[in-house]
Amino acid sequence: MRSGNADVYENQIPGGQYTNLQFQSYSLGLGDQFENVKRKYSEANQLLGDIIKVTPSSKIVGDLAQFMVQNNLTAQQVLDRAEELSFPTSVIEFFCGAIGIPYGGFPEPLRTKIMRGQKIQTERAGTRMEPFDFDKLAEQLKEKFKRDFDEHDLLSAALYPKVFDEFEEFRKIYGPVDRLPTRMFFVGPKIAEEFPVDLETGKMLHIKTLAVGDLTKTGERAVFFEMNGQLRSILIRDKEATKSISFHPKALKGVKGSVGSPMPGELVTINVKEGDIVEKGQKLATLSAMKMEMSITAPIPGCIKKVHISSGMKVSGDDLLFDIE
Repeated sequence: MRSGNADVYENQIPGGQYTNLQFQSYSLGLGDQFENVKRKYSEANQLLGDIIKVTPSSKIVGDLAQFMVQNNLTAQQVLDRAEELSFPTSVIEFFCGAIGIPYGGFPEPLRTKIMRGQKIQTERAGTRMEPFDFDKLAEQLKEKFKRDFDEHDLLSAALYPKVFDEFEEFRKIYGPVDRLPTRMFFVGPKIAEEFPVDLETGKMLHIKTLAVGDLTKTGERAVFFEMNGQLRSILIRDKEATKSISFHPKALKGVKGSVGSPMPGELVTINVKEGDIVEKGQKLATLSAMKMEMSITAPIPGCIKKVHISSGMKVSGDDLLFDIE
């Protein structure tokens, strides 16, 4: 029987965030630990000062909760190890004052430990912003993506420039996926299932999946289908299967110079190279995972002995990223 969930009185997860947090947890491989994510949400909320939870502050609590579950951290361990942990970017920005100063101020000494000497904003960020030039943005986007954009697009690009660029790059590769039925996009069709795709007025495609071939040595499968009655086939890379083909070493537990990934994600930037001398807390790389970004920092001072990753590479939790000696 479906019903309301009374544990909201304990975890205080806003209704609009609940399903997003659950989907995000499953995408990060934490689906079977969602009950623990909800418990950690309560702990994360208290660590952040029991803040008022609305977008974007509720996301910050969720990011910290999932970070704690992924790294098997208690609230006390977060407090004790705050100076060496690589927190999600949203948590660091919160303590910077990037979204404002919460009622009652920031919790100490956690804020000081996490900031590690970084500059803190003491006034509302918007007071120093220049008026936004939407005409200039429209010209930049048109030049970059070779098409016109409406007001909704411009607002999206202004508020979320990185996400907007990623979405446009995705559309360039895969086409107008917004025309696909929702289930077909997220799950895919069953064998022998036919579904329509309404491209535009008077232009309808009827697609029917026929068969999926065996995995090749290169990690691809041939997919056979009919489009408007015509037989076609294409090669698709099986991303799940290729995970077992490649092996990435894991960070050594208990060895501080063995820097591992705090959670699954994609390496967006790498800020150091082999032979570089780094200080404790220095930024080594940026990891992105399901709307969550985090800076990977050096747990100890030393020399970068080996870099085990490259930009754009996907990693799992605890995958070895750097060796520092």
